[in-house]
Amino acid sequence: MTARALLEATDLVVARGGAPIVRGVSVALQAGEAVALVGPNAAGKSTLVRSLAGLLPLASGIVRLEGKPLAEWGRSALARAIALVTPEEGAPVLLSVQERVALGRYPHRGPFRPLTTADLEAVSNAMAQTGIAHLAHRPLSTLSSGERQLAALARSLAQQPRVLLLDEPAAHLDVGHQLQLFRILDEIRADGVAVLAVVHDLQRAAAWAGRMLLLEAGRLAAEGAPADVLGSEACARAFHVAIRGHAADGLRHSLYSFEEMR
Repeated sequence: MTARALLEATDLVVARGGAPIVRGVSVALQAGEAVALVGPNAAGKSTLVRSLAGLLPLASGIVRLEGKPLAEWGRSALARAIALVTPEEGAPVLLSVQERVALGRYPHRGPFRPLTTADLEAVSNAMAQTGIAHLAHRPLSTLSSGERQLAALARSLAQQPRVLLLDEPAAHLDVGHQLQLFRILDEIRADGVAVLAVVHDLQRAAAWAGRMLLLEAGRLAAEGAPADVLGSEACARAFHVAIRGHAADGLRHSLYSFEEMR
């Protein structure tokens, strides 16, 4: 772990119903970094992400933001610093998209206070950045699942966090909206935000992330550059596949093929 980490977790153990889900995981996120969290189903990825956001009790270990334990941050200050986007984000379906996105300003203004000019500007910018400004006055109930996912991302952008955690952000998105999503995440990262996303598409994860974390059975099985992680025995073992990569003309990254192990 490095002292310059923006968000740092050390030896995290998280249990549910008495059973450990995350087992002794240590990770660190730097400002401006794009990190993909990958792993098979039931590896503990969602639990780890929620733990990093401070939403789950820890059996042991500690999470620090800017060197200070999350428990020592006030709730509003922590909510301003860390944003979480999940695929099952819930919001009253009668809310409009603009009202949904404006909820991201709650940590900045507190309860029962009207939106300020700065709040309205942040909401407008977030909708424009995610390409949903034309949906501003549409009720959430009229949106597709992909559009609702973009509204959830816009809410997190309106929050203006320093750390953005995303659990399966590409769920329900078609290929065009996936490309848009990861372009937006690149823009956020370029502004100095630490971005960690759970990504199921290993090819997409390798093309986007500068670093990859592989979780298997609640443990960190591999960490490093995407090519190194995908080429590791740990990755092949975790997914029960043979993974092969080859260079592609005109592309920055290798293309990968996956074959079931028999």
